[in-house]
Amino acid sequence: MNTFLQLTVNGLGKGAVFALLALGFVIIFKATEVINFAHGSLVLFGGYIVVATRESLGWAGAAVLGVVSAGLLALAVERLLLSRSRLADPNSLALLTIGVDVIITEEIVRRLGVSLPFIGDAWDAQPVQVGGITLFRTHLVALVVATVLITAFYLAFRHSNWGVAMRAQAENREAAALMGIRSSRVTATAWLVAGLLAGVAVLFIATQDFSGAGLSRGTHSIALAAFPAAILGGLDSTAGAVVGGMVVGLVEALSAHYVSFDFSKSAVFLVMLVVLVVRPSGLFGTRESTRV
Repeated sequence: MNTFLQLTVNGLGKGAVFALLALGFVIIFKATEVINFAHGSLVLFGGYIVVATRESLGWAGAAVLGVVSAGLLALAVERLLLSRSRLADPNSLALLTIGVDVIITEEIVRRLGVSLPFIGDAWDAQPVQVGGITLFRTHLVALVVATVLITAFYLAFRHSNWGVAMRAQAENREAAALMGIRSSRVTATAWLVAGLLAGVAVLFIATQDFSGAGLSRGTHSIALAAFPAAILGGLDSTAGAVVGGMVVGLVEALSAHYVSFDFSKSAVFLVMLVVLVVRPSGLFGTRESTRV
């Protein structure tokens, strides 16, 4: 029983990080109907900035700079590339993000070389004993941080002018424009927020407790594992992103222990496929998209 509880808490901690990443996918899709395949490179970029500046700024300062840098890079991608192709089909824009992802990822991997630095210095590899259960501090902190950020996002999404504008644009872009909502501003903000969430997520991903490996190409792969979470919950549902992330974290943690580590990677996609067979739009999705 203790093992199951330990796996559940750790799975929820991992799921919280996946939820932050999945929320980034969903925010951009709701604002633009484009799937951002460059999300993994934003995660890598934020982590690289932390590694490059932590000796001079200290871990806390480097972490803040890394998060902000990931957000600004996402904004730059949207402003310099996607906004100039506003009339392009969303499929074409999705393919464009793949090209951006390859360029950024390969450059960061080249700069890292053979080093695989861990960046979660504030909590990494510091287990906590609770009632005979060994819990990883990384997962506990990730759960708390994700809860705070997701709650803040929900309140902003529901009650701020930006949230109202984004919901209106997601519902009907043309009608929103006629009501005076500036589509470019909503879209730019969505990319900025998604980038900031990616920057936060890497602080937990590149740790011994989460991945067992430091900042590397594997970090990029882990970030893209949040894509099934977004699909599972529904690409147009922010609540679905949170639930999908938690489901992915739990499935991965439980299947890795009770079946095998290798199977845990496939188990996530098997659950996603089963859900999509029953409900093609995802658990909380309200529309089906034929776009990539």
